[in-house]
Amino acid sequence: MPDIQLSNLTRTFGGMVAVNDITAVFPEGSVTCLLGPSGCGKTTLMRMIAGLETPSAGSVAFGGRDVTHLSPSRRDVGMVFQYPVMYRTRSVLENIALPLQRDRTLSAAERRDRIEEVLDVLQLGGQRDSHIGDLDSGTRQKVAVGRAIARRCDVILFDEPTTNVEVHAKLALIRAFKEFRARLRQTIIYVTHDQTEAMTLADQIALMEAGRISQCSAPREMYERPESRFGGWFLGNPGMNFLAPRGQRDGGVAFDVFARPLALPSGGLDGMEAGIRPEYVQVLSAPAPDAVQARVLRSSITTAGQYLLSLAVADTHLVAKVDAQSGPGIRGDVFVRCPLQHVVLFRNGWRIQEAPRLAG
Repeated sequence: MPDIQLSNLTRTFGGMVAVNDITAVFPEGSVTCLLGPSGCGKTTLMRMIAGLETPSAGSVAFGGRDVTHLSPSRRDVGMVFQYPVMYRTRSVLENIALPLQRDRTLSAAERRDRIEEVLDVLQLGGQRDSHIGDLDSGTRQKVAVGRAIARRCDVILFDEPTTNVEVHAKLALIRAFKEFRARLRQTIIYVTHDQTEAMTLADQIALMEAGRISQCSAPREMYERPESRFGGWFLGNPGMNFLAPRGQRDGGVAFDVFARPLALPSGGLDGMEAGIRPEYVQVLSAPAPDAVQARVLRSSITTAGQYLLSLAVADTHLVAKVDAQSGPGIRGDVFVRCPLQHVVLFRNGWRIQEAPRLAG
């Protein structure tokens, strides 16, 4: 399977820049999720990779082969769209089989085996003879995924395929996607605005903001060490706490949430702030080393029964996420600790490479 190489890729529409000078490599046999909010350029970038959109500048290569000006049919790509395009008067089996019938390199037995494999993994065997027009949107999307995968293209592109299906069908699609991916190891680009989906499926996430890729890395690395403030905010539910310094003290930088000043990183104090994710903020009922006093402002229950606590530490507000057992009982005055191994420092919106440490 080829890798995908983007070099200074740009797409403008009149005076609007949709994709802005992107250079990136998506490794062969990997799943890369293009993640970001609506309007950040994800779909436009994917369409240029597919050949459905012509770049204003830059190039696209598959395995070192320049495909920038090739049509989609000459790029050997499979595509699954947000709204599947299928023959409504044909059956599930016929829709999956149709692109295989055009491939003269396949024997009848190979076509049959591929179709049966897709029907089995997608659990569509009982609907093989059903007409597409009689199926719900989730089942139609399953058929679209099966048709693209059955072709065994070098590259498969998914454009938010689970956005318009109900939860049960979405989970079934993700399960099938993971199984096919383990079997075939095709190079996959998957466009989504759903961070949970990206964290679950991707080998690497390309996080997009305003037409650029702000970070491209493994999901856990991106979550724990975002390169940008935007990444810290966008990933997570809720996103990172961002903490402003309170000036210099005792040879370091003072923050309300740290009992002792942090060492001043190179570059000085200007534009600097600290970030920590809510689940790493420790809420304690009694004083403890490196903990500071705080007050609970609000408490609310969230997914999986966890609790979000809105806290005030002097003039700093931050959010902590705690488990369902301790959450209901946390009220009033408490103590909080922000472990430095989970703290990220930023300057002017970008991560400072130096790890945070105590002054002195």
